[in-house]
Amino acid sequence: MKEVIVYQIDSFTKEKFKGNPAGVVLNAEHMTSEEMQLIARELNNSETAFVFRPETQEKNFDYHVRYFTPTTEVPSCGHATIAALYARAQEDQLDSCTIKINTQIGILPIYIEKKNNDYLITMTQGSFELSPAFDTPIIQKIVLALGLTMDDLDEKCPVQIASTGHSKVMIGIKSNTVLNNLDPDLIALSKLSKEIGCNGYFVFTFDTGEKNILTNGRMFAPAIGISEDPVTGNANGPLGGYIIQNKIKDITDGIFEFTGKQGEALNRIGKVEVKVNVKSNQPNIISITGNAVCVFRTTMNLE
Repeated sequence: MKEVIVYQIDSFTKEKFKGNPAGVVLNAEHMTSEEMQLIARELNNSETAFVFRPETQEKNFDYHVRYFTPTTEVPSCGHATIAALYARAQEDQLDSCTIKINTQIGILPIYIEKKNNDYLITMTQGSFELSPAFDTPIIQKIVLALGLTMDDLDEKCPVQIASTGHSKVMIGIKSNTVLNNLDPDLIALSKLSKEIGCNGYFVFTFDTGEKNILTNGRMFAPAIGISEDPVTGNANGPLGGYIIQNKIKDITDGIFEFTGKQGEALNRIGKVEVKVNVKSNQPNIISITGNAVCVFRTTMNLE
C-alpha cells in the first residue's frame, strides 16, 4: 500500500481559514510527477508542496521539495515552503533548527524557531533579480487587463518584473480602495503572460492606513491556474528588493524590514515579514518569515 501523509496548512496567519492555504505531502519519496500533479489538483490549493528525503545521504541538504499548482509544477513557492516546514516541524516535534531544502531554484536554508510550543518559519529566498521597466505599450496592456487606469499607478513605482526564484510583475498603485475593488480580466492576463514571460501580477499600495503595515497587495496568476493567490511569499519578498533597488524607501544599518499584508479582498488576511540585507546599496539576501496553523492532517492511500 502506498500511503502518504497529507497536511493542509494556512500560512502567514495563526487563525484557521485565513492566510494562504497550502497542501503538504510529507513522505513523497516514491511518488511520480503525475501523482503529485493529481494530488495538487485534488487539494486545489494555489500550491501543494511535496517533501521527500534524498535517495543518497546527501551532505548539503536535508529534503527535496517540489511545488505544484492545480495545473502545473512551479520552481518555488513562499507560502507552501512555510507550510511544508511547519508540517515537518509538527510531525517530528522539532526544536529550533535550520533545515536545508533542495528546490528548482537551488538549496535554501529554512530556519524553524520553536516558540511557546509552536513554530515560526523563516525562508531565505533565491537571488534577487529585477528586469528593466516595461515600455508604455506593455504597461497600458497590463493596466487595462487589471481593470486599472494609468492614473491609478503610483509614479514612484516602475512596472517591472522582480524575482527571488518565481517572478512577479510589480504594479504599484495609489489607492487601497482601488486595490480592493480590482476585477481583472483573467483571460487577458493569461495571454499577456506568454507575451512578457511572467505569470504573476502583484498589485500593491503603500496606502495602508496602518502604522505597522507598509504595503497591501493582491496577486493574480491565471496562466498557471491561480485566479488570485491570498498571501504570496514570492511576491512580498521580491517587493522588498524592488523597493530598495528603486530607492523608494530609505534604509538604516544595511537592513530593510517591513510587513506586507495581503488577502483582504478574499477575507483571508495574512501578514508576511520581509527582511532585505543590503550590500553596496543593492538588495543582497532576502528572507520572509511567517506563522502557520494546521487545518488538518490525514493519510491518503494512492492505490
